[in-house]
Amino acid sequence: MTTLLIADDHPLFREALRGAVQRVIPGVQLFEADSVEALYQLADQHTDADLVLMDLNMPGAQGFNALVHMRALHPQLPVVVVSAREEATVMRRALDHGAFGFIPKSADSDTIGHALGTILDGETWAPPEAHNVPPTGREEREIGQRLRELTPQQFRVLQMLGAGRLNKQIAYDLNVSEATIKAHVTAILRKLGVTNRTQAVLMAGKLAIDDEQIVLPPEEE
Repeated sequence: MTTLLIADDHPLFREALRGAVQRVIPGVQLFEADSVEALYQLADQHTDADLVLMDLNMPGAQGFNALVHMRALHPQLPVVVVSAREEATVMRRALDHGAFGFIPKSADSDTIGHALGTILDGETWAPPEAHNVPPTGREEREIGQRLRELTPQQFRVLQMLGAGRLNKQIAYDLNVSEATIKAHVTAILRKLGVTNRTQAVLMAGKLAIDDEQIVLPPEEE
């Protein structure tokens, strides 16, 4: 039985995508998540899943960071981006950061069926225009590789730094000591090859889709 994980924070779109998938893959087993954290939990619970369909824009995601981290956590699990962002450069960046495919949210059922069939057969799929733009730059791809080295908790801390949170606020949210968060931040800086929180957030921001997604962290007391 084919097992798919769907991650999108819009219930109506999840319902529409579920219907499209069920039409093209009879008997498919579907599990859904409405945030990046929920997706990570699903992937841990269903290690034998055949495919992940995930949006780029949902709680816990910033640009391609969640895609990169998901590929690092479960390298055996193909991830397909299903997004309303249909610019050719966005599609190409998703593929270059490890997506096995890119399906625009505007795609009809026939296109979705063809795309899923191609990907489940072991090949990548994206609209033709995704291949008509230059590859993602070397600097961005190298940053993606560095982010893959972060542990799940370190990745969460980096995401929260990028949301403008102080160490004490992150410690409270994650129910750990502030000293633990400081240790995570130190490890993040070392793995990313930077010297402070702002540089770390700016580096991770290279994987954002829009510059306004980047929020610089406040200075610690």
